[in-house]
Amino acid sequence: MRSSVPAVLLAVSLLSGLTATDLAHAEDPGDHGTVPSKKDVDNARRAVADKATDVAGVRRAMAAAQARLETASIAAEQAAEAYNGARWRAERARAEARAARRVQRSATADLEKQRQAYAGSLVSGYSSGQGLSAVAGLVQPGGIDEVQRRSSTVASAQSALDAKFQRYQASKTLADVAEDQASAAEKKAVAAERTARSKREAARQAANAAAAQARSVAAERTRLLRQLAHLQHISVALATRRQDALEEQRQEKAEAAAAAAAQAAAQKAAHEAAQKSGQKSGQKSAQQSGQQAGQQHHTTAPDHDAGDAASSSGQAPAAPPADDAGAPAPTPPASAPAPSGGVGAAIAFARQQIGEPYVWGAAGPDSWDCSGLTMRAWEAGGIALPHYSVAQYEESTPISPADLRPGDLLFWGTSNSPSSIHHVALYVGDGQMIEAPRTGVPVREISMYAWEAPNFYARP
Repeated sequence: MRSSVPAVLLAVSLLSGLTATDLAHAEDPGDHGTVPSKKDVDNARRAVADKATDVAGVRRAMAAAQARLETASIAAEQAAEAYNGARWRAERARAEARAARRVQRSATADLEKQRQAYAGSLVSGYSSGQGLSAVAGLVQPGGIDEVQRRSSTVASAQSALDAKFQRYQASKTLADVAEDQASAAEKKAVAAERTARSKREAARQAANAAAAQARSVAAERTRLLRQLAHLQHISVALATRRQDALEEQRQEKAEAAAAAAAQAAAQKAAHEAAQKSGQKSGQKSAQQSGQQAGQQHHTTAPDHDAGDAASSSGQAPAAPPADDAGAPAPTPPASAPAPSGGVGAAIAFARQQIGEPYVWGAAGPDSWDCSGLTMRAWEAGGIALPHYSVAQYEESTPISPADLRPGDLLFWGTSNSPSSIHHVALYVGDGQMIEAPRTGVPVREISMYAWEAPNFYARP
Protein backbone atom coordinates (compact mmCIF):
# COMPACT_ATOMS: atom_id res chain seq x y z
CA MET A 1 0.00 0.00 0.00
CA ARG A 2 2.97 2.35 0.59
CA SER A 3 3.64 2.66 -3.10
CA SER A 4 0.06 3.55 -4.03
CA VAL A 5 0.28 7.15 -2.87
CA PRO A 6 3.38 8.06 -4.88
CA ALA A 7 1.99 6.23 -7.89
CA VAL A 8 -1.26 8.19 -7.82
CA LEU A 9 0.54 11.47 -7.32
CA LEU A 10 2.99 10.58 -10.08
CA ALA A 11 0.07 10.05 -12.47
CA VAL A 12 -1.41 13.39 -11.44
CA SER A 13 1.96 15.05 -11.89
CA LEU A 14 2.42 13.64 -15.37
CA LEU A 15 -0.95 15.02 -16.41
CA SER A 16 -0.52 18.38 -14.68
CA GLY A 17 3.19 19.11 -15.05
CA LEU A 18 4.10 18.94 -11.33
CA THR A 19 7.76 18.70 -10.40
CA ALA A 20 9.38 16.32 -7.93
CA THR A 21 9.28 19.09 -5.32
CA ASP A 22 5.55 19.39 -5.82
CA LEU A 23 5.22 15.62 -5.27
CA ALA A 24 7.16 15.79 -2.05
CA HIS A 25 4.86 18.50 -0.73
CA ALA A 26 1.75 16.73 -1.93
CA GLU A 27 2.59 13.42 -0.22
CA ASP A 28 1.53 13.21 3.42
CA PRO A 29 4.69 12.01 5.30
CA GLY A 30 2.66 11.02 8.34
CA ASP A 31 0.47 8.49 6.60
CA HIS A 32 2.23 6.06 4.23
CA GLY A 33 -0.05 3.10 4.59
CA THR A 34 -3.34 4.43 3.26
CA VAL A 35 -4.79 5.66 -0.01
CA PRO A 36 -4.68 9.42 -0.73
CA SER A 37 -6.89 11.40 1.58
CA LYS A 38 -9.23 14.19 0.47
CA LYS A 39 -6.62 16.63 1.71
CA ASP A 40 -4.00 14.98 -0.53
CA VAL A 41 -6.27 15.29 -3.56
CA ASP A 42 -7.16 18.89 -2.74
CA ASN A 43 -3.52 19.78 -2.31
CA ALA A 44 -2.66 18.16 -5.63
CA ARG A 45 -5.47 20.00 -7.38
CA ARG A 46 -4.37 23.31 -5.86
CA ALA A 47 -0.84 22.63 -7.06
CA VAL A 48 -2.15 22.01 -10.58
CA ALA A 49 -4.21 25.22 -10.42
CA ASP A 50 -1.18 27.15 -9.17
CA LYS A 51 0.85 25.87 -12.11
CA ALA A 52 -1.88 26.88 -14.57
CA THR A 53 -2.01 30.30 -12.97
CA ASP A 54 1.74 30.60 -13.29
CA VAL A 55 1.59 29.74 -17.00
CA ALA A 56 -1.16 32.30 -17.59
CA GLY A 57 0.83 34.85 -15.63
CA VAL A 58 3.91 34.25 -17.75
CA ARG A 59 1.89 34.71 -20.91
CA ARG A 60 0.33 37.90 -19.55
CA ALA A 61 3.81 39.16 -18.74
CA MET A 62 4.92 38.51 -22.32
CA ALA A 63 1.85 40.29 -23.67
CA ALA A 64 2.54 43.24 -21.37
CA ALA A 65 6.16 43.39 -22.55
CA GLN A 66 5.01 43.38 -26.16
CA ALA A 67 2.55 46.17 -25.38
CA ARG A 68 5.37 48.25 -23.89
CA LEU A 69 7.39 47.70 -27.03
CA GLU A 70 4.45 48.79 -29.20
CA THR A 71 3.99 51.93 -27.09
CA ALA A 72 7.67 52.83 -27.33
CA SER A 73 7.69 52.13 -31.07
CA ILE A 74 4.66 54.35 -31.70
CA ALA A 75 6.22 57.13 -29.62
CA ALA A 76 9.41 56.85 -31.67
CA GLU A 77 7.42 56.88 -34.90
CA GLN A 78 5.50 59.98 -33.81
CA ALA A 79 8.74 61.70 -32.86
CA ALA A 80 10.33 60.76 -36.19
CA GLU A 81 7.42 62.15 -38.19
CA ALA A 82 7.37 65.26 -35.99
CA TYR A 83 11.00 65.76 -36.97
CA ASN A 84 10.15 65.17 -40.65
CA GLY A 85 7.41 67.77 -40.34
CA ALA A 86 9.69 70.29 -38.64
CA ARG A 87 12.39 69.69 -41.26
CA TRP A 88 9.83 70.09 -44.07
CA ARG A 89 8.57 73.37 -42.59
CA ALA A 90 12.14 74.58 -42.12
CA GLU A 91 12.96 73.80 -45.77
CA ARG A 92 9.87 75.70 -46.91
CA ALA A 93 10.70 78.63 -44.63
CA ARG A 94 14.27 78.73 -45.96
CA ALA A 95 12.99 78.67 -49.55
CA GLU A 96 10.61 81.55 -48.74
CA ALA A 97 13.50 83.45 -47.19
CA ARG A 98 15.61 82.96 -50.31
CA ALA A 99 12.73 84.15 -52.50
CA ALA A 100 12.21 87.19 -50.27
CA ARG A 101 15.90 88.04 -50.50
CA ARG A 102 15.74 87.83 -54.29
CA VAL A 103 12.82 90.28 -54.29
CA GLN A 104 14.67 92.53 -51.86
CA ARG A 105 17.81 92.56 -54.03
CA SER A 106 15.72 93.37 -57.10
CA ALA A 107 13.94 96.19 -55.26
CA THR A 108 17.26 97.58 -54.00
CA ALA A 109 18.70 97.51 -57.52
CA ASP A 110 15.64 99.35 -58.87
CA LEU A 111 15.94 101.90 -56.06
CA GLU A 112 19.56 102.58 -57.00
CA LYS A 113 18.55 102.96 -60.63
CA GLN A 114 15.84 105.48 -59.73
CA ARG A 115 18.23 107.32 -57.41
CA GLN A 116 20.79 107.73 -60.15
CA ALA A 117 18.14 108.87 -62.62
CA TYR A 118 16.83 111.48 -60.18
CA ALA A 119 20.31 112.68 -59.27
CA GLY A 120 21.21 113.02 -62.96
CA SER A 121 18.07 115.02 -63.60
CA LEU A 122 18.93 117.38 -60.75
CA VAL A 123 22.42 117.99 -62.10
CA SER A 124 21.08 118.51 -65.62
CA GLY A 125 18.46 120.94 -64.35
CA TYR A 126 20.97 123.04 -62.49
CA SER A 127 23.26 123.10 -65.53
CA SER A 128 20.57 124.24 -67.94
CA GLY A 129 19.00 126.72 -65.53
CA GLN A 130 21.51 129.52 -66.47
CA GLY A 131 20.11 131.48 -69.33
CA LEU A 132 18.54 134.85 -70.16
CA SER A 133 17.45 136.80 -67.13
CA ALA A 134 14.21 138.72 -67.18
CA VAL A 135 16.12 142.02 -67.65
CA ALA A 136 18.09 140.58 -70.58
CA GLY A 137 14.85 139.51 -72.12
CA LEU A 138 13.63 143.09 -72.08
CA VAL A 139 16.72 144.74 -73.59
CA GLN A 140 17.68 142.19 -76.20
CA PRO A 141 15.82 141.69 -79.47
CA GLY A 142 13.43 138.77 -79.13
CA GLY A 143 14.43 138.40 -75.53
CA ILE A 144 10.91 138.20 -74.15
CA ASP A 145 10.03 135.29 -76.42
CA GLU A 146 13.20 133.50 -75.39
CA VAL A 147 12.45 133.96 -71.68
CA GLN A 148 8.95 132.57 -72.16
CA ARG A 149 10.29 129.60 -74.12
CA ARG A 150 12.89 128.83 -71.51
CA SER A 151 10.38 129.23 -68.70
CA SER A 152 8.15 126.68 -70.41
CA THR A 153 11.13 124.35 -70.78
CA VAL A 154 12.07 124.76 -67.14
CA ALA A 155 8.47 124.01 -66.09
CA SER A 156 8.46 120.85 -68.18
CA ALA A 157 11.81 119.82 -66.75
CA GLN A 158 10.54 120.41 -63.23
CA SER A 159 7.48 118.29 -63.94
CA ALA A 160 9.68 115.49 -65.27
CA LEU A 161 11.93 115.86 -62.25
CA ASP A 162 8.95 115.56 -59.93
CA ALA A 163 7.84 112.39 -61.71
CA LYS A 164 11.31 110.90 -61.31
CA PHE A 165 11.30 111.81 -57.64
CA GLN A 166 7.95 110.09 -57.19
CA ARG A 167 9.30 106.99 -58.90
CA TYR A 168 12.31 107.12 -56.62
CA GLN A 169 10.08 107.41 -53.57
CA ALA A 170 7.93 104.50 -54.74
CA SER A 171 11.03 102.37 -55.33
CA LYS A 172 12.33 103.26 -51.88
CA THR A 173 9.02 102.22 -50.31
CA LEU A 174 9.08 98.91 -52.18
CA ALA A 175 12.71 98.34 -51.19
CA ASP A 176 11.91 99.01 -47.54
CA VAL A 177 8.95 96.63 -47.62
CA ALA A 178 11.04 93.97 -49.37
CA GLU A 179 13.77 94.36 -46.75
CA ASP A 180 11.25 93.97 -43.93
CA GLN A 181 9.72 90.89 -45.56
CA ALA A 182 13.13 89.34 -46.21
CA SER A 183 14.20 89.94 -42.62
CA ALA A 184 10.95 88.43 -41.31
CA ALA A 185 11.32 85.42 -43.60
CA GLU A 186 14.91 84.96 -42.47
CA LYS A 187 13.86 85.02 -38.82
CA LYS A 188 11.09 82.53 -39.54
CA ALA A 189 13.55 80.21 -41.29
CA VAL A 190 16.04 80.41 -38.43
CA ALA A 191 13.28 79.64 -35.90
CA ALA A 192 12.03 76.72 -38.02
CA GLU A 193 15.52 75.32 -38.32
CA ARG A 194 16.01 75.63 -34.58
CA THR A 195 12.73 73.74 -34.05
CA ALA A 196 13.84 71.07 -36.53
CA ARG A 197 17.06 70.56 -34.60
CA SER A 198 15.07 70.22 -31.39
CA LYS A 199 12.70 67.71 -33.01
CA ARG A 200 15.66 65.83 -34.40
CA GLU A 201 17.08 65.42 -30.92
CA ALA A 202 13.67 64.32 -29.59
CA ALA A 203 13.41 61.78 -32.42
CA ARG A 204 16.89 60.48 -31.66
CA GLN A 205 16.05 60.04 -27.97
CA ALA A 206 12.73 58.34 -28.77
CA ALA A 207 14.43 55.99 -31.23
CA ASN A 208 17.08 55.12 -28.65
CA ALA A 209 14.38 54.52 -26.04
CA ALA A 210 12.47 52.26 -28.44
CA ALA A 211 15.64 50.33 -29.28
CA ALA A 212 16.44 49.92 -25.57
CA GLN A 213 12.88 48.77 -24.94
CA ALA A 214 13.18 46.27 -27.79
CA ARG A 215 16.35 44.82 -26.26
CA SER A 216 14.73 44.70 -22.83
CA VAL A 217 11.60 43.00 -24.17
CA ALA A 218 13.67 40.46 -26.11
CA ALA A 219 15.63 39.58 -22.97
CA GLU A 220 12.45 39.41 -20.90
CA ARG A 221 10.77 37.20 -23.46
CA THR A 222 13.71 34.80 -23.43
CA ARG A 223 13.53 34.61 -19.62
CA LEU A 224 9.77 34.14 -19.65
CA LEU A 225 9.99 31.40 -22.27
CA ARG A 226 12.47 29.51 -20.08
CA GLN A 227 10.07 29.89 -17.17
CA LEU A 228 7.19 28.71 -19.33
CA ALA A 229 9.17 25.68 -20.50
CA HIS A 230 9.98 24.81 -16.88
CA LEU A 231 6.34 25.13 -15.82
CA GLN A 232 5.14 22.96 -18.71
CA HIS A 233 8.04 20.50 -18.47
CA ILE A 234 8.97 20.94 -22.12
CA SER A 235 12.02 22.21 -23.94
CA VAL A 236 12.58 25.91 -24.46
CA ALA A 237 12.47 25.37 -28.21
CA LEU A 238 9.05 23.72 -27.97
CA ALA A 239 7.78 26.44 -25.62
CA THR A 240 8.99 29.04 -28.09
CA ARG A 241 7.22 27.35 -31.00
CA ARG A 242 4.01 27.10 -29.01
CA GLN A 243 4.17 30.72 -27.92
CA ASP A 244 4.91 31.87 -31.47
CA ALA A 245 1.90 29.91 -32.72
CA LEU A 246 -0.34 31.46 -30.05
CA GLU A 247 0.85 34.95 -30.89
CA GLU A 248 0.33 34.30 -34.59
CA GLN A 249 -3.24 33.16 -33.89
CA ARG A 250 -3.89 36.27 -31.82
CA GLN A 251 -2.46 38.41 -34.61
CA GLU A 252 -4.72 36.77 -37.17
CA LYS A 253 -7.74 37.36 -34.95
CA ALA A 254 -6.74 40.98 -34.44
CA GLU A 255 -6.35 41.47 -38.19
CA ALA A 256 -9.75 39.89 -38.83
CA ALA A 257 -11.33 42.12 -36.20
CA ALA A 258 -9.70 45.23 -37.66
CA ALA A 259 -10.82 44.28 -41.17
CA ALA A 260 -14.38 43.66 -39.94
CA ALA A 261 -14.43 47.00 -38.13
CA ALA A 262 -13.16 48.79 -41.23
CA GLN A 263 -15.77 47.09 -43.40
CA ALA A 264 -18.54 47.98 -40.96
CA ALA A 265 -17.38 51.60 -40.94
CA ALA A 266 -17.28 51.64 -44.76
CA GLN A 267 -20.77 50.18 -44.99
CA LYS A 268 -22.08 52.71 -42.49
CA ALA A 269 -20.47 55.59 -44.41
CA ALA A 270 -21.87 54.27 -47.71
CA HIS A 271 -25.33 53.90 -46.19
CA GLU A 272 -25.26 57.44 -44.77
CA ALA A 273 -24.06 58.81 -48.11
CA ALA A 274 -26.85 56.93 -49.92
CA GLN A 275 -29.41 58.31 -47.49
CA LYS A 276 -28.18 61.87 -48.04
CA SER A 277 -28.21 61.32 -51.78
CA GLY A 278 -31.73 59.92 -51.57
CA GLN A 279 -32.91 62.88 -49.52
CA LYS A 280 -31.45 65.33 -52.02
CA SER A 281 -32.96 63.41 -54.93
CA GLY A 282 -36.32 63.36 -53.16
CA GLN A 283 -36.21 67.10 -52.59
CA LYS A 284 -35.27 67.68 -56.22
CA SER A 285 -38.10 65.42 -57.41
CA ALA A 286 -40.55 67.29 -55.20
CA GLN A 287 -39.41 70.59 -56.65
CA GLN A 288 -39.74 69.23 -60.17
CA SER A 289 -43.23 67.91 -59.40
CA GLY A 290 -44.24 71.31 -58.07
CA GLN A 291 -42.92 73.03 -61.19
CA GLN A 292 -44.71 70.53 -63.43
CA ALA A 293 -47.93 71.01 -61.51
CA GLY A 294 -47.65 74.75 -62.07
CA GLN A 295 -47.05 74.23 -65.75
CA GLN A 296 -50.05 71.91 -66.00
CA HIS A 297 -52.23 74.54 -64.36
CA HIS A 298 -51.45 76.95 -67.17
CA THR A 299 -51.91 74.48 -70.07
CA THR A 300 -55.12 73.36 -71.75
CA ALA A 301 -53.91 69.76 -72.26
CA PRO A 302 -52.31 68.46 -69.02
CA ASP A 303 -49.82 65.58 -69.13
CA HIS A 304 -51.06 62.11 -68.27
CA ASP A 305 -48.71 61.53 -65.33
CA ALA A 306 -45.65 62.86 -63.59
CA GLY A 307 -43.41 60.37 -65.36
CA ASP A 308 -44.42 61.73 -68.75
CA ALA A 309 -43.79 65.25 -67.46
CA ALA A 310 -40.33 64.29 -66.32
CA SER A 311 -39.62 62.66 -69.67
CA SER A 312 -40.84 65.68 -71.61
CA SER A 313 -38.60 67.99 -69.57
CA GLY A 314 -35.57 65.73 -70.05
CA GLN A 315 -35.23 64.98 -66.31
CA ALA A 316 -35.11 61.43 -65.00
CA PRO A 317 -36.94 60.41 -61.85
CA ALA A 318 -34.87 60.08 -58.69
CA ALA A 319 -33.27 56.70 -58.04
CA PRO A 320 -34.03 55.02 -54.71
CA PRO A 321 -31.21 55.06 -52.13
CA ALA A 322 -28.96 52.01 -51.96
CA ASP A 323 -29.21 49.67 -48.99
CA ASP A 324 -26.50 48.10 -46.83
CA ALA A 325 -26.36 44.99 -48.98
CA GLY A 326 -24.88 47.02 -51.80
CA ALA A 327 -22.27 48.79 -49.65
CA PRO A 328 -18.71 48.19 -50.86
CA ALA A 329 -16.08 46.39 -48.84
CA PRO A 330 -13.12 48.40 -47.57
CA THR A 331 -10.65 46.61 -49.80
CA PRO A 332 -10.86 45.63 -53.47
CA PRO A 333 -11.43 42.00 -54.43
CA ALA A 334 -8.60 39.55 -54.81
CA SER A 335 -8.96 39.81 -58.58
CA ALA A 336 -7.96 43.50 -58.65
CA PRO A 337 -6.25 44.37 -61.94
CA ALA A 338 -2.49 44.51 -62.01
CA PRO A 339 -1.17 48.05 -61.55
CA SER A 340 0.35 49.79 -64.53
CA GLY A 341 2.13 53.02 -65.38
CA GLY A 342 3.31 55.14 -62.48
CA VAL A 343 1.53 52.92 -59.97
CA GLY A 344 3.42 49.85 -61.17
CA ALA A 345 6.74 51.69 -60.94
CA ALA A 346 5.94 52.91 -57.42
CA ILE A 347 5.04 49.43 -56.18
CA ALA A 348 8.02 47.82 -57.91
CA PHE A 349 10.38 50.33 -56.28
CA ALA A 350 8.88 49.68 -52.83
CA ARG A 351 9.18 45.91 -53.27
CA GLN A 352 12.85 46.26 -54.13
CA GLN A 353 13.45 47.77 -50.69
CA ILE A 354 11.87 44.90 -48.72
CA GLY A 355 14.29 43.67 -46.06
CA GLU A 356 16.19 46.95 -45.79
CA PRO A 357 16.36 48.52 -42.31
CA TYR A 358 14.16 51.20 -40.83
CA VAL A 359 16.07 54.33 -39.83
CA TRP A 360 14.15 57.40 -38.72
CA GLY A 361 14.58 60.38 -41.05
CA ALA A 362 16.00 58.17 -43.82
CA ALA A 363 14.89 58.22 -47.45
CA GLY A 364 17.24 55.71 -49.04
CA PRO A 365 19.14 54.40 -50.72
CA ASP A 366 19.69 51.57 -48.19
CA SER A 367 17.51 52.58 -45.21
CA TRP A 368 14.07 54.12 -44.82
CA ASP A 369 11.47 55.60 -42.59
CA CYS A 370 7.77 55.36 -43.44
CA SER A 371 7.33 58.61 -45.38
CA GLY A 372 10.80 58.39 -46.91
CA LEU A 373 9.86 55.06 -48.50
CA THR A 374 6.51 56.26 -49.90
CA MET A 375 8.12 59.48 -51.13
CA ARG A 376 10.81 57.64 -53.11
CA ALA A 377 8.37 54.99 -54.33
CA TRP A 378 6.07 57.60 -55.85
CA GLU A 379 9.06 59.55 -57.11
CA ALA A 380 9.83 56.43 -59.16
CA GLY A 381 6.19 56.56 -60.25
CA GLY A 382 6.55 60.13 -61.49
CA ILE A 383 4.89 62.04 -58.63
CA ALA A 384 6.74 64.28 -56.17
CA LEU A 385 5.70 63.98 -52.53
CA PRO A 386 7.25 65.60 -49.44
CA HIS A 387 9.15 63.60 -46.85
CA TYR A 388 6.39 64.02 -44.26
CA SER A 389 3.31 61.84 -43.83
CA VAL A 390 0.90 64.70 -42.97
CA ALA A 391 2.00 66.68 -46.03
CA GLN A 392 1.74 63.57 -48.22
CA TYR A 393 -1.90 63.26 -47.20
CA GLU A 394 -2.56 66.97 -47.72
CA GLU A 395 -0.98 66.95 -51.18
CA SER A 396 -2.91 63.83 -52.28
CA THR A 397 -6.61 63.27 -52.97
CA PRO A 398 -8.48 61.81 -49.97
CA ILE A 399 -10.47 58.67 -50.79
CA SER A 400 -12.65 56.22 -48.91
CA PRO A 401 -11.44 52.71 -48.02
CA ALA A 402 -14.01 51.36 -50.49
CA ASP A 403 -12.15 53.17 -53.30
CA LEU A 404 -8.72 51.73 -52.49
CA ARG A 405 -6.55 50.81 -55.49
CA PRO A 406 -2.95 49.60 -55.65
CA GLY A 407 -0.59 52.53 -55.25
CA ASP A 408 -2.83 54.46 -52.84
CA LEU A 409 -1.47 55.61 -49.52
CA LEU A 410 -2.63 54.37 -46.12
CA PHE A 411 -2.29 56.64 -43.09
CA TRP A 412 -2.53 56.13 -39.34
CA GLY A 413 -3.32 58.97 -36.96
CA THR A 414 -4.17 59.29 -33.29
CA SER A 415 -7.41 61.22 -33.94
CA ASN A 416 -9.83 62.18 -36.70
CA SER A 417 -7.64 65.14 -37.63
CA PRO A 418 -5.08 64.65 -40.44
CA SER A 419 -2.61 66.64 -38.34
CA SER A 420 -2.36 63.60 -36.03
CA ILE A 421 -1.02 61.32 -38.81
CA HIS A 422 2.25 59.65 -37.81
CA HIS A 423 2.59 56.67 -40.18
CA VAL A 424 2.10 56.01 -43.89
CA ALA A 425 2.32 52.88 -46.06
CA LEU A 426 1.86 51.97 -49.72
CA TYR A 427 -1.19 49.85 -50.56
CA VAL A 428 -0.35 47.10 -53.07
CA GLY A 429 -3.72 45.33 -53.42
CA ASP A 430 -5.51 42.33 -51.89
CA GLY A 431 -5.44 43.91 -48.43
CA GLN A 432 -1.61 44.06 -48.41
CA MET A 433 0.76 46.99 -47.95
CA ILE A 434 4.48 47.74 -48.03
CA GLU A 435 5.79 49.77 -45.12
CA ALA A 436 8.88 50.82 -43.24
CA PRO A 437 7.44 50.10 -39.78
CA ARG A 438 9.80 50.95 -36.93
CA THR A 439 13.28 50.56 -35.48
CA GLY A 440 14.31 46.91 -35.49
CA VAL A 441 11.72 45.87 -38.09
CA PRO A 442 12.81 46.12 -41.76
CA VAL A 443 10.74 47.15 -44.75
CA ARG A 444 8.08 44.49 -45.25
CA GLU A 445 4.98 43.53 -47.19
CA ILE A 446 2.18 42.66 -44.77
CA SER A 447 -1.56 42.89 -44.16
CA MET A 448 -2.84 46.44 -43.91
CA TYR A 449 -4.57 45.32 -40.69
CA ALA A 450 -1.40 43.91 -39.10
CA TRP A 451 -1.48 46.66 -36.52
CA GLU A 452 -4.91 48.26 -36.78
CA ALA A 453 -7.02 49.62 -39.62
CA PRO A 454 -5.78 52.88 -41.16
CA ASN A 455 -7.97 55.89 -40.53
CA PHE A 456 -6.96 57.98 -43.56
CA TYR A 457 -6.62 57.04 -47.25
CA ALA A 458 -5.37 59.12 -50.19
CA ARG A 459 -4.35 58.84 -53.84
CA PRO A 460 -1.22 60.71 -55.00
